Amino acid sequence: MESFGTQEFLQALVEGCVLPTAQQGVEQVWQLLLVCLLCRVICRLGVSCHVKHVSVLAGGLYVLYVFFEFHMMWVIILSLLCYLILLLSITSRSKGVFLSLVILVYMLMGELHMIDAATWHKMRGSQMVVAMKAISLAFDLDRGAVSSFPSPLEFMGYLCFAGTVIFGPWISFSSYLDAINGRKMTVAWFGKIALSFLKSQICLVISNCIAPYLLPYFIPIYGDGLPRRWLHAYENAVSFHFSNYFVSYLSETTTVMAGAGFSEQKDNLKWDITVANPLNVELPRSMVEVVTSWNLPMSKWLNAYVFKSALKLGTFPAILVTYTASALLHGLSFHLGAVLLSLGFITYVEHALRKRLAVIFSACILSKRCPRDCHHQNKKTVWVYGVNLLFCALSIFHLTYLGSLFDSEMDNMNAEKGYMASHTIHKWSELNWASHWVMFGCFVTLFFII
Repeated sequence: MESFGTQEFLQALVEGCVLPTAQQGVEQVWQLLLVCLLCRVICRLGVSCHVKHVSVLAGGLYVLYVFFEFHMMWVIILSLLCYLILLLSITSRSKGVFLSLVILVYMLMGELHMIDAATWHKMRGSQMVVAMKAISLAFDLDRGAVSSFPSPLEFMGYLCFAGTVIFGPWISFSSYLDAINGRKMTVAWFGKIALSFLKSQICLVISNCIAPYLLPYFIPIYGDGLPRRWLHAYENAVSFHFSNYFVSYLSETTTVMAGAGFSEQKDNLKWDITVANPLNVELPRSMVEVVTSWNLPMSKWLNAYVFKSALKLGTFPAILVTYTASALLHGLSFHLGAVLLSLGFITYVEHALRKRLAVIFSACILSKRCPRDCHHQNKKTVWVYGVNLLFCALSIFHLTYLGSLFDSEMDNMNAEKGYMASHTIHKWSELNWASHWVMFGCFVTLFFII
C-alpha cells in the first residue's frame, strides 16, 4: 500500500509539476535562443563589423522587448547614460570610479520607486549586467586594457548583447569583440549548448518540483519544532540554489549560442564558459569556495574591479566594500543585503581562522585547497580530512540558515514588502540566529589564538 502510494505520488508529481515546468521553461526562452542563433549566423557571414554590431544590438533590443515590453526603455536609458558619462570623462583617468557613482545613483533612484517596484524588480538582472559591463569597460579604459574608446555602436552592442543581456553573465569587452568575429559553428559548440540547456532544465525541475515536494514527502517531520524548521530551511535553500543554477546554465546556453564564452590557446578553441559550480556549493570545502562558485563571472568582476580597487583600505574593509557593492547591484532588498553582508563576515572569519589553524598545526586545512608542493607537514592524515569535513558541514549549516529567507512567502509578498526587515528577522529568529552565533564563536576563537 505504501509503495502504491509512493508510485501514485511520483506520477502526480511528474504530470502536475515536472512536465509543465519543463514545457514552460522552453516556452519562455525559445525566442531568446532563436535570436542568439541568428546573431551567431550573421556574425559568421562576410559582412562589415558595423553590420554585425547593428545586428547584435537589434537582437538585444528585441529580446529586451520580449521580456520587458516597453519597460525595456529603462535598460536603454541606463546604457545611453553610461556612454554619455564616458564621453564627458574621456580625458579623465578616473572614468571607472565616476561612472560607478553615477550608476549607483541611477540604481538607487530606480529602487526608490522612480517606477513601480514590481517592474523594476523584473528588470533588475538586466540592469545589473549592463551596469557591470559599463563599469568594467570604464576601468579597462583607465588601466589601458582597452586601447581605443569604443564607438556608440560597439558600446551599445556590447551592453545589449543578446547572449547576455537577459540572464547574464558578465563578459568583458574583449570577449564581446571575439564573439563578433564569429568562430566556426563546430560540434563542440553545439554540444556545449545542448548540455548546458539540458542542465538548466534539470535544475529548474529540481527547484520547482523536487525540493519543495519530494524532500518533505520522504523526510516527513511534523509539528513546528526546531527540526521541522531546519528541514524547511534546507528545502528553501536547495530550491533557491537550483533556481540559481537554472539561470547559470541557461546563461551559458545563450552566451555560447550567440558566439561568446570560449577560450583560445594557439589553434585550440574550447567552449568552456562556466557560470556556476553546483558541486562546490552543495558540498563546499568552505564558504569562501561557495561565494566564488556561486557565480564565477561575477566573482571575477568583483575581484578585478571592486576588491582590488578597495584593497588599499585593508583586507577586511575591502571585503566589506566588495559585498556592499554586490548588495547594491542586486538592489535595495533588505534580505539580500543581510545575506550578502553576513556572507562577508562569515567568509572573512572562516578564512582567517583556518589560516591561523593551518599555521599552528602545519596542516592543509585552509579555505582553499593547498597546492601539491605546499610546505604543510600534515596533508592527508585522517584528522586533516576530519577537520575539512567539519568545515564542510559548517558551510552547509550556514547555507541552510542563509537560504531560509528565500521561500514561497517571499514570492507571495508584494515587491515593497520584500524590502522590509520583518521577514528576515522572523525567519532567522525562528532558527535562533544560530549561524550568527556560530560565526561570533569562531571570531572569539580566532581572537584568542592570534
